Amino acid sequence: MKSEPIRAARGVYAAVATPRVADSIEIDPAALFDYLDAIAQAGVDGIVLFGSTGEFVHFEVADRMRVATLAIKRCRVPLLVNVSHSTLAGALDLADCALDAGAAGLLLMPPYFFRYEEEEILAFYSEFAAAIDGRVKLYLYNIPQFTNPISAALATRLLATGAFAGIKDSSGDWQMFEALQALHSRLPFQLLVGNDSLYMRAFPAGADGVVSGVAGAVPELMVSLDRALHMNDAAAAGRFNTRLSEFINWAEKFPATLAIKRAACLRGWKLDHASIPLGPDTRAALGQFECWFREWLPVVLSESAAMRA
Repeated sequence: MKSEPIRAARGVYAAVATPRVADSIEIDPAALFDYLDAIAQAGVDGIVLFGSTGEFVHFEVADRMRVATLAIKRCRVPLLVNVSHSTLAGALDLADCALDAGAAGLLLMPPYFFRYEEEEILAFYSEFAAAIDGRVKLYLYNIPQFTNPISAALATRLLATGAFAGIKDSSGDWQMFEALQALHSRLPFQLLVGNDSLYMRAFPAGADGVVSGVAGAVPELMVSLDRALHMNDAAAAGRFNTRLSEFINWAEKFPATLAIKRAACLRGWKLDHASIPLGPDTRAALGQFECWFREWLPVVLSESAAMRA
């Protein structure tokens, strides 16, 4: 029987963190699978594995490939895999593995750490797309905070080729979103917001969905916000966006991903690790965050349950 074509990404895709074996850089597959099950059960439309929230840079390529293969077979919702690497060869190795395992799509940043000119980034993406040859949906991944940027002009050139299914823009730059939205009105591609705080504004302006780090800890909140937006329920959307802002205001006090992992840990998911030792001020603030989160979460879950009723 012929399988159904994989749909383009839309709605809420949770950018999940990656559980590690204690005191190592080895991924803990059992803990990851339990975590993926819980996130999927919350009603997200899909999951992103090994993105920035997943701290992919910490893990060996072989470990990423092994766990991605297992996770794709286990996951109950479409799973996009970030195959970003500092080299084209590394990205293609990761892509071939994810493609063979049946990933719903691949995300790819520009090569990171070293700085490259736009023509080199164009060549990087062009050769990657040629090697994949339309076998899976490809998504540009723009996150200039951590790597080379994808400018609006470069995004236009790449998306106009038809080789890419869409773009996840995590820049948080509204002017960049507007440029992409203008292109979106002329070209068929998926416009995914990678910055949670912009989704309330971006959805009515034409965004197809959000790849959400917050959904890696509180997926119910982002699912409820998305539902309210689709229902044109401005009051409910405003309430959920206020809750989202409350979480983000706390998360921005800490190194990237730390608040998401700590919140997930408080929910029983095995993400109780930091990438580096924390200073005393950060540890103290994290304790305050934990107290706040324990009181905040039941209210959010109750409001989300009411939205689903």
